[in-house]
Amino acid sequence: MEKRSRILIIDDEEVVLDSCLAVLKRANHEIAVARDGTAGLALAQEFGPDLILVDLMMPGITGFEVLEALRAADPAVVAIVITGYSTVGSAVEAMKRGAFDFLPKPFTPDELRLIVDRGLEKRRLVLETLALRKEREMVRENFAAIVSHELRSPLSAVQQNLYGLAAELGEKLDDTQRNRLERMKVRIADMLKLIETWLRAVSVPNDDIRERFAPVSLRTCIDKAVETAQPHATRKDVAITETVAEALPCVRGDEVSLTEAVVNVVNNAVKYSKTGGKVEVKAAAADGRVTISVADNGVGIAPEDLPFVFDGFFRGKTAAAETGVGLGLALARRIVESHDGAISVESQVGKGTTFVISLPVPAPDNPSPAAP
Repeated sequence: MEKRSRILIIDDEEVVLDSCLAVLKRANHEIAVARDGTAGLALAQEFGPDLILVDLMMPGITGFEVLEALRAADPAVVAIVITGYSTVGSAVEAMKRGAFDFLPKPFTPDELRLIVDRGLEKRRLVLETLALRKEREMVRENFAAIVSHELRSPLSAVQQNLYGLAAELGEKLDDTQRNRLERMKVRIADMLKLIETWLRAVSVPNDDIRERFAPVSLRTCIDKAVETAQPHATRKDVAITETVAEALPCVRGDEVSLTEAVVNVVNNAVKYSKTGGKVEVKAAAADGRVTISVADNGVGIAPEDLPFVFDGFFRGKTAAAETGVGLGLALARRIVESHDGAISVESQVGKGTTFVISLPVPAPDNPSPAAP
């Protein structure tokens, strides 16, 4: 049996309550009513409504205050404002405080039914989204646990036995056998490294990382990232240049994970640069944000591949010549977004690619010291 929708009506006018009840009861909804904001908020906690119709102008607390309290208690609840003092300004203000829609008095039964049906559909979609998000998190956690236990543990045991076997046999091995053993050790080490990358991609960052947030110097993150990518760049004869603004403000975050995000982007730029190419890393602050751009003049990304470059395990057409599993940029995006930042990309095939990481600077009332 389909669950009946719960609707709470908060209005101090008897005629409005009666008309809403008459219309909505025909649709087999569960209805509750309150004649002021205080009573409405108390009833909302007990009743657990899917949708709330609230008047803006009532004795006691106003509809605006009710909207703010409702949004704080249940961000998924759908609120529709009904009022006889409808103006563009009041409608905009109601939307800012969490209202889904605006219904001016007087309204017809059809208008009420239409806006309520739209609101309940919105509620259904929001609940489905929350359920899918929760399910995705559970899948991610279970996947990480399975990978860690079922793959990493046996491989680690094999690797440890190989170390022991190599030590025990020692000089008894001929060169061919020794080379085979070394190749086995290298392949297992590669597999373990890949598993660690998978685990970071599906489980990092999470809520725990926020507990470690502290002022972070992005200059330090950039320096470490360039240092990490430099050996690969040297082998490919790719020049990496840094241009970092003086007194670059710090951001709040986790230095280790932010450094890893920048490392992944810089490594990606080096990987897809042509021999003798260049990678430019720049950082500056403006409008309350710090931006880090990483530009190369390499092979570029095909237009049809651009929307998917941050998806896990995706590798575009121009990436076919390079080794990899397509997790570096996906991990970088997860890290940046966990810091309330954003990462974007622009590219032209044959001309190069530019990635831009944007992170918020802490508010002035809680400033972080400038980077040295």
